[in-house]
Amino acid sequence: MNIGPRPPETPLQAEEAPPPSPSAERTSPTPSHGGRFVRYNISGNVFEVTAKYKPPISLIGKGAYGVVCSALNSEKNMKVAIKKITNAFARKIDAIRTLREIKILRHMNHDNVSGIISMRKYVAFGMCTIVEIKDIIPPPQRGTFSDVYIVFELMDIDLRQIIHSRRDLSEHHRQFFLYQILRGLKYIHSANVVHRDMKPSNLIVNMNCNLKICDFGLAIAASETVLMTEYVVTRWYRAPELLLHSDDYTTAIDVWSVGCIFMEMANGTPLFPGRDEMHQLSLLLELLGTPSEADLESLHENGKKYIRQLRPYKRQSLGEVFPHVTPLALDLVEKMLAFNPRRRITVEDALAHPYMESLHDINDEPICSNPFNDDFEQKELSDEQIKEMIYQESLAYNPEHTNKP
Repeated sequence: MNIGPRPPETPLQAEEAPPPSPSAERTSPTPSHGGRFVRYNISGNVFEVTAKYKPPISLIGKGAYGVVCSALNSEKNMKVAIKKITNAFARKIDAIRTLREIKILRHMNHDNVSGIISMRKYVAFGMCTIVEIKDIIPPPQRGTFSDVYIVFELMDIDLRQIIHSRRDLSEHHRQFFLYQILRGLKYIHSANVVHRDMKPSNLIVNMNCNLKICDFGLAIAASETVLMTEYVVTRWYRAPELLLHSDDYTTAIDVWSVGCIFMEMANGTPLFPGRDEMHQLSLLLELLGTPSEADLESLHENGKKYIRQLRPYKRQSLGEVFPHVTPLALDLVEKMLAFNPRRRITVEDALAHPYMESLHDINDEPICSNPFNDDFEQKELSDEQIKEMIYQESLAYNPEHTNKP
């Protein structure tokens, strides 16, 4: 039986993968709160989690938001990643982001997360393109907690590690990863959500090449009535309208980021590694040329003025600069990297592009039937109200804690 194209076989060869993560730490749990919880000290980071989470424990990530460790959910015999958001309520903007990330991901707990691609196109495997929350660990005491623990499924590595490993990704790898990114974004955008931080380290992958979009800490509901002026998108993947401080950007900023990510997969290095915002803008103008007056109309007056006072740049041929990338792929990338966000290709049209023809199947690319509702952000919430809302979210996964103090 001909089942059509398959995902890459033995996709992440040993020589392509990054060095293995450190071995699990030998750490003994310290029971707390009558044995309902346990504490682990992981490289100086204290994790206090419900007793079902057992060794092996390893630190797998650390950033401004806090730390992530791996653990075993003994009830489900499943390895998981536990994200600890340290001092989650120290700043209201961070507390709101934590609550928003939880609500967005719970809203997207759908067939795009757990579904299986049609067997007529693939050997059966999970096409899981948005990371799934497995648990929100309830605090030992309802009103006095300061840290938030969100549990996700555990993946092997992130796309940044794969890109910067020793061997180039094959055309099939690049195409397959791009398809999964676009498929996930189609669902995200259809839910009226902008991810706002698409980059290789926020794309996690397992050894079967299943890819998931993660880290929704900067995601927000797309709304024309809200000025979205927060810091967004790591600089190297930032669309020109953000570099020029537009306050009414759209889902098109995610598409620009995906174009940059694809070219990083093809080249092994970032496409626009700017040192600061102005250097970032000059790098993209050097490659893509000075925008036309018609394209400048998408900018506010200060943005137009800034571009007009720069020296003119001539657009380079992507085929000449990147001769190793197939013409169809470059055609799609050009459409993703359109300066004018109104002319930038949408995720739906990108999936229908000829470069995606062997993978695209509209019947296996779901959309969200109910847009994400961010009404909770339309009213002023106190710190205690935000804390209580996060506590209530944890009870959805741990109903047995409903009557705990």
